Amino acid sequence: MASIEDLLGKGKKEVIPGDLTPQEKFEEKMKKIRLKEKEAEIKAKAASLGFEFISLEGFPISPESLVLIPREQSRQEKVISFLYSGEEVRIGAVNPASEQITEIKFQVAERVHANVKVYMISEHSFEMAEKLYDALPEVKEVVKGVEITAAELQHFQEQVKSLSQLNELVQKVSTSDFVILTIAAAIESDSSDIHIEAQEKSVVVRLRIDGVLQKVATVKKDMWSRIVNRFKLISALKLNITTAPQDGRFTIFLEDNSKIDVRVSTLPTAYGESIVMRLLKPSTISLSFEDLGLRGRAYEDLKRETERPNGMIITTGPTGSGKTTTLYAILKKLNDEAIKIITLEDPIEYKLEGISQSGMDKSKDYNFVKGLRSILRQDPDIIMVGELRDLETAEVAIQAALTGHLVVSTIHTNSAAGAVPRFLSMGVKPFLLAPALNAIIGQRLVRRICSECKIEDPLDEGTSKKIHDLLSILTPESGYKVDLNNLKFWKGRGCTTCHGTGYKGRIGIYEIFCMTPEIEKLILSGQVSEYDMQDIAMKQGMITMAQDGLLKALDGLTSIEEVFRAAE
Repeated sequence: MASIEDLLGKGKKEVIPGDLTPQEKFEEKMKKIRLKEKEAEIKAKAASLGFEFISLEGFPISPESLVLIPREQSRQEKVISFLYSGEEVRIGAVNPASEQITEIKFQVAERVHANVKVYMISEHSFEMAEKLYDALPEVKEVVKGVEITAAELQHFQEQVKSLSQLNELVQKVSTSDFVILTIAAAIESDSSDIHIEAQEKSVVVRLRIDGVLQKVATVKKDMWSRIVNRFKLISALKLNITTAPQDGRFTIFLEDNSKIDVRVSTLPTAYGESIVMRLLKPSTISLSFEDLGLRGRAYEDLKRETERPNGMIITTGPTGSGKTTTLYAILKKLNDEAIKIITLEDPIEYKLEGISQSGMDKSKDYNFVKGLRSILRQDPDIIMVGELRDLETAEVAIQAALTGHLVVSTIHTNSAAGAVPRFLSMGVKPFLLAPALNAIIGQRLVRRICSECKIEDPLDEGTSKKIHDLLSILTPESGYKVDLNNLKFWKGRGCTTCHGTGYKGRIGIYEIFCMTPEIEKLILSGQVSEYDMQDIAMKQGMITMAQDGLLKALDGLTSIEEVFRAAE
């Protein structure tokens, strides 16, 4: 490990003190005095800014530490990484308070998963330390993403006409090509997740397409270590950790200058690490409020409630039911220069322009409760809380809704009517909950019928009776009238366009539960059951998720099988 003096001394003629003239000795001494005074000034300035000061003169800086910040970036921002222990990183900066240094600190912490601390250094320290880059061997640029060109995607389309053919192709490619091919297949099939799982005798690749996992390939077990290490490398995960979960990210850069962020999770299992990758595509949250799939009275009710200046709008449903997309669509509808919107998310998956987004950080004890209390001091008009998980978070959110803020959030229940009993079981007081709630959204995602292979779907007697029973209880208040004697439904036969599934894309089915004096009175009584809430809401015109799904099936958007799979 070379010190700064070792490096600076290489190739130079040794200076013998006796060789200096009195004038040169005096100038050398004055130079040292000025440097010492300058260092003292910087130390005082660091203290006033709240940073620790360090002099890097004589400090042994390892190559492993130095390479954490590229030389070009180091020169531009006058910043140097001078210590890296595996768990701790120490960075020296001439201007440590700048936004650029804060961003570099974040990038280094994300890449090496270590605690990063910034110190203030002098220009002299930086100039000496920066020369150490000269002693580094040439290092290839760190891979920060995977570039998939249009030619590679076209090659995939030509080689693999259906996902069933993917299995043959992955047997013949290298590990690097396996990564590209798997990602290209996921993009081409519009998958939301890639699952690569080690089993006893093989490795299985599955893609989640339109919410349903499909097995697309099986490769030999002896490829597993190379596959997992390749994904770890591009995700900035530690190769030597195989017995503990890890989380990372990488970016897919596409030919059209667009990009897809990929969130990577590894988990140790009995036969090796399982890898799951979530593809965070901007198109996923590009839906407008008008395009969510809400219709008729449900659309009008929710539109009215979102335009109120205060109260709570809650979405419910299991993981993967489209709750985040709905919340983002509401926020985009309300986003305006005259309105301050702040979100609390765990984690932030998509960036929304014009909205302040704050991500949770468990390592710093930054959770929903602390974040919610902090953002209330930021003078927001609208607040989004990723999830109401406990009583403390729920109470702070309700207080915010009662004091002039519009709060949108999620809670895990099976239906909109189940949200109120869930709040009460958490310990929320009925007299606070009743006036705070505006609307509750129950939702699921169902697959759209592929338009290329759509055919009529004849139903058996039992299914027909079930449909008749559900649609016959639609009240006049719902705004829908269905001819029960002329019901016609469709399904997908399966073709190359939909990879033989009969479905292409997804659409939401909803139930919108709005507060009324009768429902508020029931909540205040404290004697609330999900069935009572559902019964009152339906009498007042609420369309259930199952009924909404059947109405969309009558329009040929989805199949009866999908509706009953998602909403039963």
